[in-house]
Amino acid sequence: MAAISETSGHAGPRFSWPSRKRIGIGLTAFILPVALLVLWWVASDRGWLAEQILPSPVFVYETARDMIASGEILYHTAVSLRRVVIGFAIGAALGLSLGVAMGLSERVEDYVKPLFLAFAQIPTLGWIPLLMLLVGIDETLKIIVIAKGALVPMALNTFTGIRNVSPRYLEVGHALRFSRWQRLRLIVLPGAVPSIFTGIRYGLTHSWTSLVGVELLASSEGLGYLLVWGRQMFWLDTVIVAMIAIGLVGFIMDKSLNNTETLIQRWKKGEA
Repeated sequence: MAAISETSGHAGPRFSWPSRKRIGIGLTAFILPVALLVLWWVASDRGWLAEQILPSPVFVYETARDMIASGEILYHTAVSLRRVVIGFAIGAALGLSLGVAMGLSERVEDYVKPLFLAFAQIPTLGWIPLLMLLVGIDETLKIIVIAKGALVPMALNTFTGIRNVSPRYLEVGHALRFSRWQRLRLIVLPGAVPSIFTGIRYGLTHSWTSLVGVELLASSEGLGYLLVWGRQMFWLDTVIVAMIAIGLVGFIMDKSLNNTETLIQRWKKGEA
């Protein structure tokens, strides 16, 4: 009986160690943060700036440890995340619907897109003074501002993704006598998934930055509030801890979406 080659047949998933190039890139990414940390340490140790202006890394670490142990930083982070989840869900849903409508109908595009583009040119925080007069400074204001931050990139990227779907795919759907709903579900939306995910990532980023901005102006809780409170009390260690928390949460959300997109779009590797 002939010997069976080890490379024949269906090979299961194998573990592969990261390449030296990937490891090198990963290590390079830490050079600048470590250099800044060392510079911060030296500046505070030698008193280049007053401790009230630039607290030492050890003092900031102790403050972060105390805020984690007391649950203060976790509470404010949870408040901010809850607002982002609600506002982003509303804004993304509206943006997706609007983008689909403009992408599928030239008439809707002609009527809606010019006004929408004018609406999009106004910065999200620029709406806050008007919204304060209309809805006050409670949670409704924050949800609207966050939703607007997600709506614009979601709508534009969805519209672009739908318009960039290859006409050949639509011709196949027409040949198969797909209904309008079937073309949308089986051809248009799957073809627009990469652009839609881009809209989700940008929308979530804008929602997060909009949240911090609106909490800076009108809030009594949340990470943005911690920044304002720390500045007012001249607790620069609290300000730095809040900044680190904002950066970490934003990075984790963006990285999670990036990994999710890679997982969903795994089929694209077969096209290479």
